[in-house]
Amino acid sequence: MIPALARHGARLILAALVLGPGPAAALDEEIEVPTRTLTDAAFLAGDAAGGDPVTITGRLTGPDGPGRQPVVILLHGTDGPRSGAAGSWRAYLDSLGIATLRLDSYTARGLREVSRDQQAFPQFAQVYDAYRAADVLAGHPAVDGSRIVLMGFSRGGNAALYGAMRRFHEGHGPRRARIVAYLPFYPACNIDLERGDEMVDAPIRQFHGEADDWTPVQPCRDLFARLEAAGADAELTVYPGALHGFDNPGNPALFVDPDARTSAGCRRREVGGALVNVDTGRPFTYADACVTTGPSSRYQDAAATAAKSAVKAVLSAVFANP
Repeated sequence: MIPALARHGARLILAALVLGPGPAAALDEEIEVPTRTLTDAAFLAGDAAGGDPVTITGRLTGPDGPGRQPVVILLHGTDGPRSGAAGSWRAYLDSLGIATLRLDSYTARGLREVSRDQQAFPQFAQVYDAYRAADVLAGHPAVDGSRIVLMGFSRGGNAALYGAMRRFHEGHGPRRARIVAYLPFYPACNIDLERGDEMVDAPIRQFHGEADDWTPVQPCRDLFARLEAAGADAELTVYPGALHGFDNPGNPALFVDPDARTSAGCRRREVGGALVNVDTGRPFTYADACVTTGPSSRYQDAAATAAKSAVKAVLSAVFANP
């Protein structure tokens, strides 16, 4: 039995579903995405020239037409491009006949994972990657660039959440594509950004475990209360008892990573174009005392099943009309 869902910020709408099982995947190709590795300072300043150019890749898979297809861009977490959550969602969306681009932000940058060294990858680089990937998809003959969704997990969830900020769209957003929904899973919400309550006019649907000790849910509750007050189309769904990675079936047992770092105990704020540790008043780093190790994760079937139904409903709505 699926437990009752704790909701915050607004309603969770499980609309009538129009998506059904699709044909066997016909799209299956590697896509190249020219991007840049922007420092956090450059990204926050809107300076697209503030980092080294790099071409990352993604795997585009999906059904065989007819016509141009909408696409969900899947953004992995600090566990890297082999993320179990991203792989599981790709398979699920493929079963619905929905095309996906599983974006790899690490390999071309010489990274495999950064859970143990999160300073190795800038906080907002994945947002910029996602925007550039959306524009590349808009030029693909089989893709409808006006119906792109960002969906991310953990650090990739950060990109799917903060990627909805109007300010970042103004500075870096896609020029050819239109992102019609944002689906962050268990991101870190403890970053207070300038104009942080101003979101684009698109649905933001976040999914989080109530017991998450890697990216605790309370800062997200606070954020979504502010977003609701500001009139954003933003909803936070919280699953009782669920931990980080509750949607990753590759992790059925409780897993505590003694070396993984988490900023769960930190408060970060943008000051003068830099991320500052609120408690120290100095630029935040993952060497700060508030950073701890040993966060836990575990798959929870009830929460994962409920999240699949909710995501299916959202995609049904935003992909309904070309």
